[in-house]
Amino acid sequence: SFAYFTVKDRLPQILTKAIDTLHRHKNEFFEEHGEKGVEAEKRAISFLSKLRNELQTDKPVTPLEDELPDAALWNQYLDCQRNLSNGNGEPSWFQSPWLFVECYMYRRVHAALAQNPPIGNFDVFREGKAQNFFESQEAIIALCTYFQELLKNIKDLDEKQLQGELFKLLQVSLWGNKCDLSFSGGEESSQKSSPLQCLEEMVPYIIVNDMEKLWSLLTNAKKGSTDKCSVRVDIILDNAGFELVSDLVLTDFLLTSKLADEVRFHGKSIPWYVSDTTKNDFNWTIKQLQSANHMWMSKCGISWEGNLKKGVWVYQDHMFWTLPHDYSSMAEVAPDLYADLQKSNLVLFKGDLNYRKLTGDRKWEYTVPFHQALNKFHPAPLCSLRTLKSDTQVGLKPGQGEQIQASEPEWMVSGKYGIVQFDAAL
Repeated sequence: SFAYFTVKDRLPQILTKAIDTLHRHKNEFFEEHGEKGVEAEKRAISFLSKLRNELQTDKPVTPLEDELPDAALWNQYLDCQRNLSNGNGEPSWFQSPWLFVECYMYRRVHAALAQNPPIGNFDVFREGKAQNFFESQEAIIALCTYFQELLKNIKDLDEKQLQGELFKLLQVSLWGNKCDLSFSGGEESSQKSSPLQCLEEMVPYIIVNDMEKLWSLLTNAKKGSTDKCSVRVDIILDNAGFELVSDLVLTDFLLTSKLADEVRFHGKSIPWYVSDTTKNDFNWTIKQLQSANHMWMSKCGISWEGNLKKGVWVYQDHMFWTLPHDYSSMAEVAPDLYADLQKSNLVLFKGDLNYRKLTGDRKWEYTVPFHQALNKFHPAPLCSLRTLKSDTQVGLKPGQGEQIQASEPEWMVSGKYGIVQFDAAL
């Protein structure tokens, strides 16, 4: 299965790159922290090498031994996995649900650094994320230029034209999800060309397209809102780099077109799945745009910094996003987060990992309704924007999945197909 290939090949490759990154920063650690920095680097490398060996030799998944705030929740989850293994001994790397062991690996990578001050805050994936951003410069310039030109006459657009622009920017944000470093094993995966040029050609590859439903929801919410009651959109972020910029452009459009009044961004509290967005990545991206020597890029950066200062954009993270639980457990495991999302008019979930957690990462029949696969996770109307990079997909028309499968056996894991899949939460 694709899960087997991931655990056998991709995850060890990601760990090897993390070890290599620490090696390369040895002098920097020495300059900043002296011998203590070098000792911490050695300990972190030894921890990651041991982890890689456990993974490759299918050792049991062991409880977390660190004192970090989420350790107890992880160990409870591991106990549940033990009970599920029907007395077949301990859950191990190749004998456990893929979603669990993959999340567990990233949590252990975090522990390798967090337990080794003074380099505890070092993000082993940071360089890859920065590289993705810089290698996507042309696409970022094209998108910022398009958007700033659009803003000049946004007030003159009629409803039909506004809808057309929303659909365009939704698609850019959708296809931006192809730039995923955990999928490429940390290898280069940037957006090289202008993302706006080929949108028409890509439409047939959107196999669930609920953009009309999003438009109806937002326009109706706008009509129903009052001065006291504003329209709030939440976006559960995925990758840093080009995808994050495409998300920021989309959300700025929602504000300037008056389809939304406030946007909340939800990122990861620790480095995750190689290229997922943390608070540092979010702030760094806006700073890079601000200081860019391109007029429209810096205009975007300055404007977005202003949105954060005014509080119409809010960035927040929560431990739940980096737990192994699927989202049907949120109300129980993180009731504060669930209650917060219930205040939203629309929650946009970006990317593949979010989709796997929304649907419990199960091998569903293709035609099972999305609403059913969400397994009672309905805090607010929600929508998944995702390119397919793992083999779970629901909500297709009868025969649709089988038809694509016949001509493209790898269709579910190639990133070539995408969905804009909506659930009204009723």
